Amino acid sequence: MLKLSKLTDYAAVMMAHIARTPDQLFTATDIADQVQIPRPTVSKTLKMLLKAGLLVSHRGAQGGYGLARAPQQITASDIIDAIEGRFGMTECSQDDVTCDLQDSCGVSDNWQRVSVVIRQMLSSITLVQLAQKEPLQLAWMQQPVTENAANPKTTRLKQHSTIPLVALSTD
Repeated sequence: MLKLSKLTDYAAVMMAHIARTPDQLFTATDIADQVQIPRPTVSKTLKMLLKAGLLVSHRGAQGGYGLARAPQQITASDIIDAIEGRFGMTECSQDDVTCDLQDSCGVSDNWQRVSVVIRQMLSSITLVQLAQKEPLQLAWMQQPVTENAANPKTTRLKQHSTIPLVALSTD
């Protein structure tokens, strides 16, 4: 299963919280109390987001953390990269990585294509969209993902296109 770390999930929750009132500054304690994430975890995550340039910090009695740029200019991809590093489906699909199996592998080009599509999709989701309470409406998804009753081994993503699910055998 593809899964983001809990820290990345927390970062998205914290960034969405800040984005709902982008002109306000928040202390680590404020954020921890309001989103119910332990303060040490909030502090660690804030430092990572600050280092990535997604947040700014202001010292002093009225200080705190705020967004470094407008929430519509920050993407899901930016948040993931700040915590996880640059996304890639496999080691070889990440930038500047060489693989000993590259000549015999036969799937690296396809994994790279999958990585590009996922990155494009994550880059199209803004912090404004993440911060909304309603479910995302993605332009490429014309209808919700549902199982195709006629063929249970396919998942319907668009009205006239399906992506087959491959059954892997260990024979």
